[in-house]
Amino acid sequence: MAAAGHVRGLLRVPPGWRCGPYRARSAAACPPAGQVRQAFLRFFQEQHGHRLVPSAPVRPRGDPGLLFVNAGMNQFKPIFLGTAHPRSELAQYQRVVNSQKCVRAGGKHNDLDDVGRDVYHHTFFEMLGNWSFGDYFKEEACGMAWELLTQIYEIPKDHLYITYFGGDASLGLSPDEESRDIWLSLGVPPSHVLPFPLRENFWEMGETGPCGPCTEIHYDHVGGGRHAAGLVNQDSPDVVEIWNLVFMQYSRLVLRRILRRAVRFCSEVLHAPPGFLASLVPAVVEVLGDAYPELRKNTDQIMNIINDNEAAFLSSLLRGRRIIDRTLQQMGPSKLFPAEVAWSLYGNLGFPLDLIGLMIEEKGIQLDWAALDQLAQEDAKRKARTQQAEQLEGSGVRLDVHSLAQLQRDGVPATDDSPKYAYTLGQDGRYAFSPCQATVLMLYKDQSLQKEVGAGQRCGVLLDRTSFYAEQGGQAHDQGYLVRLGQQDVLFPVESVQLSGGYVIHEVTAPETLQAGDQVLLFVDEAQRLACMVNHTATHLLSFALRRVLGDQTEQRGSHVTAEQLRFDFSTQAPVTTQQLQEVEGVIQEVVDQNEIVYMAEVPLALASGIQGLRTMDEVYPDPVRVVSVGVPVESALMPNSQAAMQTSVELCCGTHLLQTGAVQDLTITSERQLVKGISRIIAVTGEQAKQAREAGQSLAKEVDSLSARVKQGSSSLPEVQSLSKEVGHLTEEVGSTAMPQWQRRELQAILKALQRAANTAIRKLEIRQAAEKAQGLLEKHSKQPVIIDTIPADSLSILMKVVNQLCDKSPGASVLLLSPQASGEVLCACQVSKSALPTFSAADWALAVCTHMGGNAGGSGIVAKGTGNTKNLQGALTAALEFARSRL
Repeated sequence: MAAAGHVRGLLRVPPGWRCGPYRARSAAACPPAGQVRQAFLRFFQEQHGHRLVPSAPVRPRGDPGLLFVNAGMNQFKPIFLGTAHPRSELAQYQRVVNSQKCVRAGGKHNDLDDVGRDVYHHTFFEMLGNWSFGDYFKEEACGMAWELLTQIYEIPKDHLYITYFGGDASLGLSPDEESRDIWLSLGVPPSHVLPFPLRENFWEMGETGPCGPCTEIHYDHVGGGRHAAGLVNQDSPDVVEIWNLVFMQYSRLVLRRILRRAVRFCSEVLHAPPGFLASLVPAVVEVLGDAYPELRKNTDQIMNIINDNEAAFLSSLLRGRRIIDRTLQQMGPSKLFPAEVAWSLYGNLGFPLDLIGLMIEEKGIQLDWAALDQLAQEDAKRKARTQQAEQLEGSGVRLDVHSLAQLQRDGVPATDDSPKYAYTLGQDGRYAFSPCQATVLMLYKDQSLQKEVGAGQRCGVLLDRTSFYAEQGGQAHDQGYLVRLGQQDVLFPVESVQLSGGYVIHEVTAPETLQAGDQVLLFVDEAQRLACMVNHTATHLLSFALRRVLGDQTEQRGSHVTAEQLRFDFSTQAPVTTQQLQEVEGVIQEVVDQNEIVYMAEVPLALASGIQGLRTMDEVYPDPVRVVSVGVPVESALMPNSQAAMQTSVELCCGTHLLQTGAVQDLTITSERQLVKGISRIIAVTGEQAKQAREAGQSLAKEVDSLSARVKQGSSSLPEVQSLSKEVGHLTEEVGSTAMPQWQRRELQAILKALQRAANTAIRKLEIRQAAEKAQGLLEKHSKQPVIIDTIPADSLSILMKVVNQLCDKSPGASVLLLSPQASGEVLCACQVSKSALPTFSAADWALAVCTHMGGNAGGSGIVAKGTGNTKNLQGALTAALEFARSRL
């Protein structure tokens, strides 16, 4: 983990770039991006023995802290952190070279705000990189960079300027004079070798982790003998950084937003028709397809995703534009756009805040970023509270990079965790887990390795071997306890188990002193482990069933397995239907009923990757890798051109699994929803929980059937129908919150929605009939009077308002105000004013005057209004209503 150098910026341009801003050289002398890329890769492969590795996808997998790949180093992050599995291909890397697709639109490295404002910032670009992990360091890295730029690319030396880290006294960091001297020895003039502070020339992955000084190479587009040192790192378009060499010697790094900004630009600026963005994909594939073959393979899928997102956002764009324009009209002289409106557009219509800022900036208005920050902080606090349980679940002790390095220096071997697979299935159907004895190698406390911890202290225990499963591959860690050999009455409960760089750390709170060298016996919580095994095997069956029902294009996007349930995220081109959910459960049940054998074997990674139809994630696997195959021996699946794996579940997986599928018993999908467009999440339960979920669904189905019959029977009593409507509402809530089959939930919700509409319709009809009867009586009492003021019994403001409306319809030109005393002491008020009486006579003013007299409040328009009060002097309220009307007429 000595040095890493990567070119940054040389190809940070749109696909097909051919020299744009280079002014000192003719266009004919500037090669296209493809030639620049190939020359770079050949140089490090053929002349300096680097291994070529493919680009990682721009959407990272297994790294929740990263929105998308924004640097060439992202796929090597486990190496820098020391967490790479010692048997993985990553751990074998020494010298590698790559061309990485990058997106800079979020997080620390976010270029989105600069796109379109200068000639050298782009959200998508390629980053060429050469990497050394414990091989060469500063002198070799600088020499290779200088040789490539000046001899292979033939860039004039006087156009190049070098920066290095000038030190930071506050952090106790000295200037990187070693790098400076190396550049001078290569013939770079002192006037072209420039020191810069921490902000420019010190690289760090994050708040903690590997970091170190970097030296950068900058190119002067103008040249011609001028001295451009003063323009280096000054955001000048003429002097730009093209290479960054990072020396890690210390330890202390979104896509839909881009697409939506592009959709808005195409629609409102270019006035391009829908589908224009997707029509550009073939051209991009033509330029980049040879370097990134996955583009050719997925061209149609890429175009469909772009078209779907464009269609979804265009309707939101239209509504958002109207809201923005209306808000701008109401702002008056203010130059700050209201934060509440921007946040609503962001949360409800999916408008990126930077896009809102761009749209209003064109009008000379700024976003109130301070208020927005406050809203964002409040939202983050709310989300943090809801996610607290998940955060606690993943908060285990993990070795830091210093401790990992110390263990490796001291020759401490990686933990032998093969005993976690040591279990058998007896003829009685019970699983037997083999005992495990181990030696305490080291203890980890307060981010340091220790030989001893005292009683009551929380620490991580590193053993030479373990039968505990460390959290990985989406499966939750084991629970259980340790006991010292010969002291079985003192339990050391294991609270979490984590894997770091091949070392398994058991988190315990020691009831007594624990020392390195102690012999311990390990006892896994067998019930919890078995439940995880059931759910993990069920997850594989679910993945297989989804592909069988929805098609082979369905891909896993993540999973999480606990003893209680399983969670599975997957890509899908269309929402999953109710029938498809039933079919998926049916496919799984077939495999469960057949009690298929689950075969597991460790296989060389190269051999395993040749399995036909193998479902793999874009992850780094150890070598050899564990293959899990349901119903088909691994040997059969490995045979050349074998189709066996196409008909069953075969996956690369380090998890613990059942030995036969029958123990799953049953699987019920209790939830299926879209996380974002094209990505769905399933929650499922198995075994007894699945049985209980089905029973709960059947019970609720009976209740819905009974309620449906009563609603359809009808009633002439308004209270009865209102009671039925409330029952429908309560049952709707219960169906939505109860663990039950999702397909059945959807069916019941559809029935209940129809029942709610029927009940509401019946209520409206009965209210209208009741209102008509009351209106007729009042009409006979107040025939042809210009102002009608009276009291009537009414169950609600809705009915009272309907009586007022009908009375006004049957007595044109009349203004009506009615009061209705309730058993609770409250008085309802509703009124309507004849249009001929406007504007001097307002219904809102009339209702407010009367309700204020009764100690209440009211509101409405000039024509209709309603309110409430509380008074025993009803006659006084009627008198106040009449006096107000006379004063206005």
